[in-house]
Amino acid sequence: MELDWGKYIAVAERFQHKARYQDREDLNHDILLELATAQLKHGDSQLTEPALYRIASFVVADYWRKSSRIVVASLNDNIDDDEGNSTELIDTLTDDKAIDFEAWLDAKRWLLGCPKRLAEVATKQVSGKPLDGAERKYLCKWRREANRKAQAVLVEG
Repeated sequence: MELDWGKYIAVAERFQHKARYQDREDLNHDILLELATAQLKHGDSQLTEPALYRIASFVVADYWRKSSRIVVASLNDNIDDDEGNSTELIDTLTDDKAIDFEAWLDAKRWLLGCPKRLAEVATKQVSGKPLDGAERKYLCKWRREANRKAQAVLVEG
């Protein structure tokens, strides 16, 4: 009994796009193996083309059934930390809209101590209004100064 690998490959290639991109080659091989196994079980007569397509569609359905069973966890599941404390998984997610109070307070403190003109120039730039030449020069001066201070801190540290 001769297996028609060329026909099996053609059928598998028609179905491999139905899997996730990273799983396509695996699905392709699974279809090839299932077609060959079915042909060996069927005996001496060749399987018809519709039968091959039907077998391949069952392999695809089985792939998705197995994929849907892989569930990481429910957000209501409890997880334990190193100290034995139990927390719901949903409580560990960060809120993208939450305010970083430390950064906000640091920025607010810095703004209280910065020159008023620098705050005005920064506000103008953030709002999208074009800066004139003097404002650009003033902002550039303060950036250079901040850079110099940051470099000094890195060298000391």
